[in-house]
Amino acid sequence: MPDMMLPPQAVIPHRDPFLLLTEVTEVTVGERALGYWDLTGDEPFFEGHFPGRPTLPGVLMCESIAQLGAYALLTRPDFAGRLALFGGLDGVRFRRQVLPGERLDLEVALGRVSARAGKGTGRASVDGEEACRCELMFVFVESV
Repeated sequence: MPDMMLPPQAVIPHRDPFLLLTEVTEVTVGERALGYWDLTGDEPFFEGHFPGRPTLPGVLMCESIAQLGAYALLTRPDFAGRLALFGGLDGVRFRRQVLPGERLDLEVALGRVSARAGKGTGRASVDGEEACRCELMFVFVESV
């Protein structure tokens, strides 16, 4: 494992305002990854979700986990330059609110992966307390 991970933008195609991964801290290419998303509190969705009680939308937690999974996959030379699109989510559980200013720690483990699709599991937590877990299904397409 290299001492320094590539920034997410160097591996996955997501960009602001939809880059939901601050840093990848560990990766086993094509198998697993650890990372995090720092929520500054300035993200525009907090204003409307919910006024007076800002909360990170659960679907964005799942997307952040998926972006970390895409990072682990797209670091494989045979998948470089491709897009990993959601094929589905199963077993999603939200256990805790995530608030502005908190750091969402992420982990993902990939299971079966073929040239066309694959599966993985992911988890998001704050200070060691689980916020979300889910099973991800994805399909690969060529990027333009």
